[in-house]
Amino acid sequence: MTTGNPGSGDLVTAAGIDHVRLLYDYLDGGDLDGCGSLLHDAMVLELPGRQAARGRTDALRAHVLHALPGVRHVVDQVVAQNRTVIATGRRVAPEGTAAEQRFVDVFTIADDGLLRTCVRYFHAAL
Repeated sequence: MTTGNPGSGDLVTAAGIDHVRLLYDYLDGGDLDGCGSLLHDAMVLELPGRQAARGRTDALRAHVLHALPGVRHVVDQVVAQNRTVIATGRRVAPEGTAAEQRFVDVFTIADDGLLRTCVRYFHAAL
């Protein structure tokens, strides 16, 4: 995993990088309490094909509905600057099930270092 330089003295962005990494670990482990601890109260989560989830509780619910059994996130790169963190990677299913899906998640970080927004994009094969 590669991390972009958050900028000298930008501790909020640095905390955001750590929280993004932890988010994927918690999601893959089914730890909703851990996941919720990283989300701002006013979190907005936009997933492809769904209405935006607003607030911590709705964002957690959207993550649960979006999850597929046994799928894990493999993060290939994380870059960050000015309280924006972008993670690229793949959602990898257990062998013999659905094909992997490439994604890009764009996060904004709140003043307290928590995840304030996330917009997910999937690669669309033509």
